Amino acid sequence: MVMNTGMRTGFMLAVIAAAGLLSGCTGGTADLEAFIEKTLDKPGGRIKPLPQIKPYDTFTYEADDARSPFMPDVPVVLVRNASGSAISPIVSRSKEFLEQFPLDSMNMVGTLELGGTMHGLLQTSNGLVHRVVVGAYIGQNDGQIKSITDVEIKLLEIISDGLGGYIERPAAVALSD
Repeated sequence: MVMNTGMRTGFMLAVIAAAGLLSGCTGGTADLEAFIEKTLDKPGGRIKPLPQIKPYDTFTYEADDARSPFMPDVPVVLVRNASGSAISPIVSRSKEFLEQFPLDSMNMVGTLELGGTMHGLLQTSNGLVHRVVVGAYIGQNDGQIKSITDVEIKLLEIISDGLGGYIERPAAVALSD
């Protein structure tokens, strides 16, 4: 291989720089050895004893007859149909428009009586007002409207019981102030 003068000079400078860097790694370790010797000369100390563990105070739960905080405060009604099986949502039913909105995102804004039929007026989160009647479905839990009064719309929702079945739960949308 033929090298010109510039390449040869660059190669030589790289070799000299590498040799200089590697020679710095072989410096003395006298300061490290002195630190280790000084540390080993110190007398050993005693380890502090572990803190005394207090005995556990037992607690007796005496609210057995009170409502569980993990259960709803409204009565949950478990209904069985004529065949004895638990209720379930009607899956073959076409979903209504207001079933896409969560129940808590709707506000009752009034009522309207047309032809002897009471209509509830619900405002959805997008600001539109919708007219509903008894028997209509609203909310995301198969909630069917059972009654409409001047101050609230009562409905019955079908929710999972967590055990593979369903239960009915009463709910309401109150008139907004």
